[in-house]
Amino acid sequence: MAIRGGDRARGASSDGKIQTTVEEFKKWLMSFDSNKDGRLSRDELRAAIRSSGAWFTANKSGRGIIVADADGSGYIDEDEIDGLLDFAETSMGFKFYC
Repeated sequence: MAIRGGDRARGASSDGKIQTTVEEFKKWLMSFDSNKDGRLSRDELRAAIRSSGAWFTANKSGRGIIVADADGSGYIDEDEIDGLLDFAETSMGFKFYC
């Protein structure tokens, strides 16, 4: 599965957001875990945001880490990805469905 701003893999909703399921989003997001350590760094999150077609990726990746990083480690692990769902809808242009 590919989620990109240009092709909107699951189609775009009427408001132009990328439509996907939560599970597909998590799988897509973890595909940016370039060192395969099971967590996302700010740079890895920035790469995901950039690939979604969003603007201001450095600012958004920093905010995403702050929003989702519950344990303060500076990384988002698989248990913290749920904290990114609202952020993804408001800042990254995603819309989730069942």
